Amino acid sequence: MGSNWDETVENFDELNIKTDLLRGIFAYGFDKPSSIQQRAILPIIKGRDVIAQAQSGSGKTGTFVIGSLELIDVTKLEVQALVLAPTRELAQQIYNVYTYIGEFLKIKVLNLIGGTAVRDSKNALENGVHVVVGSPGRVLDMLKKNHLKLAYLKCLILDEADDLLSKGFLENMKDIISLIPPECRINLFSATMPKEIVNLSSNFMNNPAKILVKNEE
Repeated sequence: MGSNWDETVENFDELNIKTDLLRGIFAYGFDKPSSIQQRAILPIIKGRDVIAQAQSGSGKTGTFVIGSLELIDVTKLEVQALVLAPTRELAQQIYNVYTYIGEFLKIKVLNLIGGTAVRDSKNALENGVHVVVGSPGRVLDMLKKNHLKLAYLKCLILDEADDLLSKGFLENMKDIISLIPPECRINLFSATMPKEIVNLSSNFMNNPAKILVKNEE
């Protein structure tokens, strides 16, 4: 996969994001954006579909957390960002990053993974959350039961998209994608982007910004 997006920022201030989000970024310990953050936060904020490939540990999570938090209207207690991950551990890590970086924005985040009590999740959704992080099985279950509603969803993020769009999860993923509003943006993040995944994504993505960060960066 080659890149087709060239615009970059050198520091977080250049993103012109909400002050409380900037505070959260610096409080979390981010000082200067990593390679992937310099390139991929901007197209998310600008409302583009994004396919980003970068190694683990390169700051991928921070990229989509910051991008999606900028899009969220905190005055609306509705699910505006949905993040899917293939494992509970990864979902938990992502949940933690949203909680820390979103601290000053007063972001409400819910972790929807196996092993959590459905009743508690249902109550949290009824009370209102901005971001849901979860595994495809549990998320789809909550959608089918109508506990999770996506009418206000602004972005769907797939972390480790190569796993999520491969055989084990693919049917669930297709069902979830079929339920998102038409104006919702889709962002794929992964360390590897096999050609078949990129080809598959063309079925549900609209002219995505493609960003490839090479290992040596």
